[in-house]
Order: sequence, then structure tokens, then C-alpha cells
Amino acid sequence: MVQFWRRYLDGIPEYLARHYWWAYLSPRGVWFFDHQTIISLILFGQYRAILDEVMRRYAAAPSPCTLQLTCAYGALTPSLATSPGTGELHLMDAAAIQLRAARRKIPSPAKPVLYARIDAESLAYADDSFDTVIIFFLLHELPPKARERALHEALRVLKRGGRLLIAEYAANKEKHLLHRLPTVRKLLEYLEPFLHDFWLSDLHALLEKTSLDNKKAFASQDEAQLFGGFYRILEYRVQQPKDHGE
Repeated sequence: MVQFWRRYLDGIPEYLARHYWWAYLSPRGVWFFDHQTIISLILFGQYRAILDEVMRRYAAAPSPCTLQLTCAYGALTPSLATSPGTGELHLMDAAAIQLRAARRKIPSPAKPVLYARIDAESLAYADDSFDTVIIFFLLHELPPKARERALHEALRVLKRGGRLLIAEYAANKEKHLLHRLPTVRKLLEYLEPFLHDFWLSDLHALLEKTSLDNKKAFASQDEAQLFGGFYRILEYRVQQPKDHGE
């Protein structure tokens, strides 16, 4: 039997082609999912609240150089490109079709946007390149080892004194109704094959480990719970060298 997803393996990580070709690599899928109504349904009506919280935190300080770690359906990219605090916006993704879709959404005139086809696990940027790195609902779509490598790279390219913003599912502590409903939980885990592992993982501990691997330390962290704790926004700031004796 021919494996349909293999036609998408042109420079694409195997897990992405195998499990997500229908959502991120198929032209019909890209067209379908990049509609506000569809995104809102997928996120149980919480998309606007999540986006607003990310942008509120992002806009709290200027960001001369920002990296959006892979494309995201919806209004995040154009919001970053038109934010008054954005200097230069870098947008990367492993899939060329995603970069083309994002480019079409950037209004003109907007801030400079640089596009690069790169795998999140191996970023072709120098150390300490960005003031802000944003990861929007990516980590739960990565296998555990890929997730760790992507976070390692995100922290490597983040400047000391910079900030990391993450929008994601919150941990499954079996308290939220959607965690306790077997049908909903099984459907989500069927569509998102790495979500079960992500729900049970300790993201804070993983970030601490990857920060130490990069010889960087977090000066502060903050977490906002949304939709009764089903989603969360994490904000980390990396210490300046003077803060830890470098």
C-alpha cells in the first residue's frame, strides 16, 4: 500500500508529513483551516482571547527583532507585523506552503518581514539573535525529542534579556471538563498524536533544562490560564549577564 503522506516529504520532517499533511501541507487543508471560524471552533471559541493575551504581553515592551517560530493560522502573523513595538519580524517554517500563506496575510505597508524555510529543530540563526521568540500552539504537535530540540534552538537564538512567549494547551490534571470527557479527549488525541504526551509533560522543567544547556537562566516567568485552565500563555524572560555574574 502506497503511503499517501510520502508525497509531502520534500524537506519536511517525517512526523509532520505523516501525521499532519492534511492540515498543514495539503493546499486544500491550508485553505480550509486558515479561516477564523474554523480556528475558533478548533480552540472551543477561545482563539481571540488567546491571541489578545499573547499580543497584550508582546506589546508591553518593544521588540527590535522578533522570531515567530513556525507559521500559525489566523491573525497572529499580521498582528505582529503591524504592532508598533515590532522592529523586524522573522517568520520561519519547514513548509513552503505555510510561508506563502503567511505572506499573503501581511498588510502593506507593514514592518519588515523576513521569511525562511527552516526546521524548528535546527534554526539557521546565530546565537542571541532575537529580542522575542513566540511559539504559538506548536509544541504539542512535536514528538518529545523534536519538542526538546525545538525549545533548545528557541532559547539558543534568544538574547539575554529577551523574552519567550508560548501559547499552548495546559497540563492535563483531569480537572477541566474537556479533560474528563472521554469522547472529546480521545478525538483530540486522535487528531493530535503527540498531545497525550504533551499533556502529561512538565514544560517548565523542560524549559529549565534547555535553558541550562544554553547556559542561560530565566529571570522571571509568568503563566496565564485561559478557558478554565485548558489553555495557557507562558512568558519567560532570560537573565541579563550582570544578573548572574557573567
